[in-house]
Amino acid sequence: MEEISAGGVVIRNDKVCLLKKFRGDWVLPKGRNEEGETMEETALREVLEESGLDAEIERYLGYVKYWYRHHNGKKVLKTVHYYYMSTLKDQMPYPQKEEGFCVAQFMDFNRALRLITHNSEGNMIKNAIRFHNKGTV
Repeated sequence: MEEISAGGVVIRNDKVCLLKKFRGDWVLPKGRNEEGETMEETALREVLEESGLDAEIERYLGYVKYWYRHHNGKKVLKTVHYYYMSTLKDQMPYPQKEEGFCVAQFMDFNRALRLITHNSEGNMIKNAIRFHNKGTV
């Protein structure tokens, strides 16, 4: 079984938006691609749904692939495409409890890299930091 998702590394004022799940994992906003959507549309929709942020894409950052076990017991190969995004200065993220999140906040890059649960998402944050600081990935 295969699953395709997209999400964003949302940057504002040298800070990145992370979400905390009820079980304690710190993650980037992301979710499944719906039929008829481009990856960019999926990423923007998922960022809005999970963090409440109306963001805009500045560039593609890359993708990660990993296996996980679905609740039905089947192994799933998941590919997640990530985009560097920016948002308006006055927008504040808020956790979408119905999406499984209890905290949504912008934090400095070092703190985000310490807290992020999955190394692959940490690598996407590092790619975003390089682009943010130098204009290239």
